[in-house]
Amino acid sequence: MKFPSSAAVIRIFRALAIAEAFSWAALLAGMALKWVTRTTELGVQIAGPIHGAFFIGYAIAALSLWAMLRWPFRVALLSGISAVFPFATVWFERWAGHRGHLTVPGAETRSRGGVTTEATGLLDGERNGEQTAGNLESAANGPAARR
Repeated sequence: MKFPSSAAVIRIFRALAIAEAFSWAALLAGMALKWVTRTTELGVQIAGPIHGAFFIGYAIAALSLWAMLRWPFRVALLSGISAVFPFATVWFERWAGHRGHLTVPGAETRSRGGVTTEATGLLDGERNGEQTAGNLESAANGPAARR
């Protein structure tokens, strides 16, 4: 059996993080209809199983990435905790992406500016000793400016 690549699992994880948050919103709206307005249980009956499926998919994707990308335990724990609180999966996905936990080591990625960089923590445009005005400015401002 062939397993999906790390890049594919990362894409799936990102999509599930967003879908899980939207399903949380739908479930919360359904719960409001059921318990606050006492009009219908239909929202919970529809959104509940959908949210459950996205929740389980998110958990499986997070566990897969923990193993594939060798996340530290703290990162894996945060991914699990984020699934419990409404909309926290989107926060975790952004946080992990900014800290490099959602990149394949050694693979090339596209930065927002369109400059291709290696996923090894290098500044934009800095490959094989090449320097650009953007990364020289970041280097001059120190490590805090790069975060």
